[in-house]
Amino acid sequence: MKLSVKDVSRLFNISDKTVYRWIQADNLPHYRIGGQYRFSYSELLEWAAVHGAKIRADLFDEVAEPNDCDVSIATALEAGGINYRIEGSTKEEIMSSVVLLMRLPESINKDIFLQFLLAREKLGSTAIGNGIAIPHVRNPVVVHSETPQISLFFLEKPVDFGALDGVPVSTIFLIVSPNIRCHLKLLAQLMFVLRDEKVLEMLSKVASRNEILTAIRNAERPVLERRQSEAKDTSGARAASEQGGQP
Repeated sequence: MKLSVKDVSRLFNISDKTVYRWIQADNLPHYRIGGQYRFSYSELLEWAAVHGAKIRADLFDEVAEPNDCDVSIATALEAGGINYRIEGSTKEEIMSSVVLLMRLPESINKDIFLQFLLAREKLGSTAIGNGIAIPHVRNPVVVHSETPQISLFFLEKPVDFGALDGVPVSTIFLIVSPNIRCHLKLLAQLMFVLRDEKVLEMLSKVASRNEILTAIRNAERPVLERRQSEAKDTSGARAASEQGGQP
């Protein structure tokens, strides 16, 4: 999904000049196509997480079709599972342990999937700060599954992932989705949730599954309520239009 400078300014609620400044000063990931700057949504999400830039929550639903990925982070996390005391002293060992525990469809070769994850790490750390990492393949993990999944893993001992803030990783999230647009939407929602102080507190103290899910539900409630309100308004407007068109 390629975005323009105007799209990026809307995404971060900043001016076009700030976008150009970020390109020059903060290495905002970009491409030059036909003399114009273009941006990848997924790469912007990664950059935003690492640099602490806030993304507008009201734009999440523009990433996917209305019925394309209508699921909350808490629901996706319940599907993917929360796992504790993952052992390993290197990124390779941690990734291997994580992949073995993931609830992946039988059609996915876990060995190949692991190699994709490790290859992505060689391109740059997927740690986003605060001891959290979101490993992923270069192309989003797309599987033939009706339910998107987010798996959460707490490591037995923190491992160095080369995070910009220098904090070793102790918490890992992994997203599995039925299509690319759903993956991007979930990633954006997850980034939003991980800005919540209560959620970060629960992750930091390695809280129980119920405590973590409760904190996440509370953090994403404003987004879900807005989505429900907009769906209700759209449904009402459609019904009124249909009634008005009747003879």
